[in-house]
Amino acid sequence: MDSGSVALLRELLAETGWLERARELGLALRATRSPGGLLLVGPPDDEPWHVTAHLADEAEFSGLPQLAPTLIRWTPPPDAPAHLRVGLDRLEQAARGETLFVLSEQQAPVPLLERVDDARRTGATILAIEGADRELTALAHDAIAVPREGLVTFDGAQHLVSAAAGEAEQRPGLRERLARLLEKVSGPQVTD
Repeated sequence: MDSGSVALLRELLAETGWLERARELGLALRATRSPGGLLLVGPPDDEPWHVTAHLADEAEFSGLPQLAPTLIRWTPPPDAPAHLRVGLDRLEQAARGETLFVLSEQQAPVPLLERVDDARRTGATILAIEGADRELTALAHDAIAVPREGLVTFDGAQHLVSAAAGEAEQRPGLRERLARLLEKVSGPQVTD
């Protein structure tokens, strides 16, 4: 998806709350402390190559080296280049200051949930884009659920979050921070 498509998508979603959620998750991705500390993993049959490439681009374009992701693979080929040979054992080394970003459109398999739980216990921040998986949501510090029949596709949500991660940070004013707090406390407004 090119920048023009992302801009159009943002315009269409301006009043839905999706952009704010994407920005929140994007800012959380930026909180990773060091290059290589942003770990991306998905289910064994759906590795998150696409968002890995987008985050690598965002890291370069925005000058934020902490957004340069490490793709975690279930069974990396031994002859693959070093950056494509990172296996699940890297999750055992996850530590405070690192972020595990889980992308799972389907129900996350138990082995993935176990590894996510282990990374959380060692202090890594867990973020997720998921397809309404209650167990994964419970493990994540922050997650966006993408319903199958919603306004945004799973792929679209990944684009929104990766683009938001690379945006120049804008410090919200007092009114905006209070409005966000009120919305979190009272829940979103539903209009007829």
